[in-house]
Amino acid sequence: MRQILFYIREQLKHSFDNIRNEDLKHNLLQALPFWLGSFVTGIFAVIYAQMFQWGEHLLHMAMNWHAWVIFIISPICFVLSWLLVEKFAPYAKGSGIPQVMAAVELATPKRHKYIRKLLNIKILVIKIISSVILVIGGGAIGREGPTIQVAGSVFRKIYELLPSWYPRISKKNMIMTGAAAGLSAAFNTPLGGIVFAVEELSKTHMNYFKTALFTAVIIAGLTAQTLAGSYLYLGYPKTQEVTMMIAFPVILVSGISGILASRLSVIMLKINAWKKTFRTDRDHILFLVASALVIACLAYFLNTEVLGSGKDMMERVLFTDDKHDHWYVPILRMIGPALSFTSGGAGGIFAPALSAGATVGSVLSGWLDMSPNETNVVILAGMVAFLTGITRAPFTSAILVLEMTDRHSLIFYLMLAGMISSISSMIISRHSLYDALKEGYLQELLSMKNEKAGKKVKISVTAPDKEQET
Repeated sequence: MRQILFYIREQLKHSFDNIRNEDLKHNLLQALPFWLGSFVTGIFAVIYAQMFQWGEHLLHMAMNWHAWVIFIISPICFVLSWLLVEKFAPYAKGSGIPQVMAAVELATPKRHKYIRKLLNIKILVIKIISSVILVIGGGAIGREGPTIQVAGSVFRKIYELLPSWYPRISKKNMIMTGAAAGLSAAFNTPLGGIVFAVEELSKTHMNYFKTALFTAVIIAGLTAQTLAGSYLYLGYPKTQEVTMMIAFPVILVSGISGILASRLSVIMLKINAWKKTFRTDRDHILFLVASALVIACLAYFLNTEVLGSGKDMMERVLFTDDKHDHWYVPILRMIGPALSFTSGGAGGIFAPALSAGATVGSVLSGWLDMSPNETNVVILAGMVAFLTGITRAPFTSAILVLEMTDRHSLIFYLMLAGMISSISSMIISRHSLYDALKEGYLQELLSMKNEKAGKKVKISVTAPDKEQET
């Protein structure tokens, strides 16, 4: 085996040395880390997706066997998911997107050493295991945000392994490109990955890393498709023969979803702030058991769709005749993520936000007595709007839903939904959930630095850092 690897290495080196154009050789060397990171990200994304799906299937099997077992497995899994993160990788908790956003801001000459606390191989492993355990216990979480932190960890590790003689590469661009590749592989949405990097992460001119970004999402997406097959995240909902009058219910559902999503973000931040007053592990465990039992009761007595990412629920309202939910279902789809996301275990909010928005559209279209195709449009608009209310990234949300369903004819309605939601969500809070969590991580890391130095300095993380890594 060693001889084979040595032979391959020698052949590659010989082929590379035969290239006469020095600029081409330099560009190839700069591109290789991005390509390798994207390939590895695609593999991890597929493995993670399969594990996550296995966890959801295991939960459904247990519920189908005896529904009451949710009262046993839910508290156990909530506590175990939190313990893994708390004891082995504290920065693996939650979505992972705020950690990546913080890492991007820390990618400067003076602060880059803190990135390893947010993105590393231990976090990669704990992130996957903790979130799978949480979803087995009925946690209303997704895998998309965690996949972005997993991808960021892969790209950071590859960056660290580069030899000292290697052409200089921006660590910030590596992390942003990794995040885009992760989202592309998680949802099979290459355009969504690109827009996410530009809208949510990038504070530099796109010309500096556009080639790396484009090739990364292509390679990660193709790797995922090769291993998992070509697929749409949701499928092809019917939306034909819908008139321009659909714009009015789209505006209505977008405004409501934006306000609800922003309110959900505020509630989750308040829960996190309250949890910081806990003094012992016993307090955390009591909170986790209580949260798990609340979710178990909602699932057992009201609706099992409160559990998991909500993808099954989205498929039901989009592709079956059972399109209109009861008025309280959106509340259930908000309670589940609120308790699961703040548990301290790993798990994302992307898919739960989409499913919550789908329930808002489902309820509203039922009240307005809309046709099945009109209902589908309003549901998709609700999905875009609720995700926008959480992320404050309307274009990313619209492009993601567009690519998930291949409904290009709805692009203007989806962008309208994102715009209305972006405006209405500001009624509740000016800042997104991710921005608030990102600043929390920055405050924590930089406070640790000042404590070690014996300084008492008030840290501001809202002002942009003017240092740039070249």
